[in-house]
Amino acid sequence: MKTEKRWVISFILITIAAISGLFWESTPATESAVFNSADTIVTADVAWLLTSSCLVLLMTPGLSFFYGGMVGKKNVISTMLQSFICLGVVSLLWVIVGFSLAFGDSYGFTIQGQHYGLVGNPFQFAFMDQVGVLPHAQMASTIPFILFALFQMKFAVITPAIITGSFAERVRFISYLLFICLFTLFIYTPLCHMVWHPSGLLGSYFGVKDFAGGTVVHMSAGFAALAGVLFLGKRKNSDHIPTNIPFVLLGTGMLWFGWFGFNAGSALAANATAAMAFATTTVTSASAMLTWIFFDRLNGRKVSAMGACIGAVVGLVAITPAAGFVTIPQSIFFGFIAAIVSNKMLYWKKLKSVDDTLDVFACHGVGGIMGMILTAIFAQGENASLLHGGWGVFSHHMIALVLVAAFTFFGSMLLYKVTNSIIPLRVSEESEQIGLDLSQHDEKF
Repeated sequence: MKTEKRWVISFILITIAAISGLFWESTPATESAVFNSADTIVTADVAWLLTSSCLVLLMTPGLSFFYGGMVGKKNVISTMLQSFICLGVVSLLWVIVGFSLAFGDSYGFTIQGQHYGLVGNPFQFAFMDQVGVLPHAQMASTIPFILFALFQMKFAVITPAIITGSFAERVRFISYLLFICLFTLFIYTPLCHMVWHPSGLLGSYFGVKDFAGGTVVHMSAGFAALAGVLFLGKRKNSDHIPTNIPFVLLGTGMLWFGWFGFNAGSALAANATAAMAFATTTVTSASAMLTWIFFDRLNGRKVSAMGACIGAVVGLVAITPAAGFVTIPQSIFFGFIAAIVSNKMLYWKKLKSVDDTLDVFACHGVGGIMGMILTAIFAQGENASLLHGGWGVFSHHMIALVLVAAFTFFGSMLLYKVTNSIIPLRVSEESEQIGLDLSQHDEKF
């Protein structure tokens, strides 16, 4: 199939989606056991979740600056666009079917009379059907259901964007578009359902605690990134000098700022839990940033702006699953230990040898793993962690960790193979040599 035909097919698909929306008969939500009345809406919660949704959206452009500054000059625009384009692709996919798969009524199985879900009904909330101003009684009882859907959309948007740093400088753009669609539908939405839906398998059966996405977002992206670099292989020239460190600093600042919506917004209310999540988020990041640069110096490396930025992001990743469940002193420890482990993994020769361009697995994958383990040890609340529930609770988290790792790694590997069989993923050697900015987009930084 010629490149022109692929783009024609892509345009036909977006045209069908646009026209389908005109003829889709929406069913308005009505007050019932599922939906509360509009009188239950808390205006303060609405204001905070609107703000949080904006903050989380800002993280994706922030990520594009964070990644764009790290790559070689010939690939800045392509790398930034791979993150930014998710705002378009995943947003529409979420509206059409993604939200239904993530939060629709569960398809799964029954254990001892209790139903546990693997994925949602793809038709229940298609095109935001029944998703309106009335709050959902179980998922977000004080804000309009449409606001909950839009808040969750931003999480779905940034997850495939995180993956892009691993295979930067060598992926065909149209193949990447296909992959993020497949990843969102077959990896992200089932995992989101299993962790965050009221009857999801990992949340309700295994008791997994994931306050804001350490498992759903960062572990899934980290293991998908590792699968991607193993499938694609190394770049022809894996040595490059970061083009623009100020871009990295700017991106880190935008990510840190947006992460307050990511974590504190996940309380789904303007309450004390949101305030604590806000505090633990910034304290953990500060701890991780300082730990990273001091640990670098102890290992004979100079203190660098890049190291400070990576350390700060690792801290943000690590606290994400526990932000509303731990104390301030514990959050300092989260940042400290996560920074050391991720730093060791980043410089581990075996991991370096696979050519994860921007060390996505070492930062997001390992950071997510550390966050899940530490959450399983320290999370407050009855039967919430090792310290508050015993070894049974902890062991359930560890089993879930292995299951999530296997599902996201092997599932993503399969999706890379499927994508590659339809449209080759890797650019030609000549295109890679020229740089993706020119060869894929005819633009120059």
